[in-house]
Amino acid sequence: MTTRFHSVLLLALATAGFTVPALAQTDHKMQGVAIAMPAAKAPDAALGEGLVKKIDKTKGSVTLTHGALPNGMPPMTMAYKVKDAAWLDQMKVGQKIRFATDPADDNMTVLRFEPVK
Repeated sequence: MTTRFHSVLLLALATAGFTVPALAQTDHKMQGVAIAMPAAKAPDAALGEGLVKKIDKTKGSVTLTHGALPNGMPPMTMAYKVKDAAWLDQMKVGQKIRFATDPADDNMTVLRFEPVK
């Protein structure tokens, strides 16, 4: 029961915006409890590079061709949802972008993007 309570508490704190590393600095005697650590904060470390192939504003998605991504996804062409539909107005077919995806939904949503200069 105590382990379940700690797991629920950690989940609640993590979703409330508190970071797990701050909690991990103290010894909570929680052996055997898996703690999900947030992704590295280095802005470029988690960005992959892709080519915009198609923009579908009705579905709120962009089709990208990309090489292997830092999250382990192999090279492919696939449609991604975008966190903000307004981004689709900023993208152009044929444009190269750097982007990060959301691991919480199996990397199916672009959380961040920037044009390649």
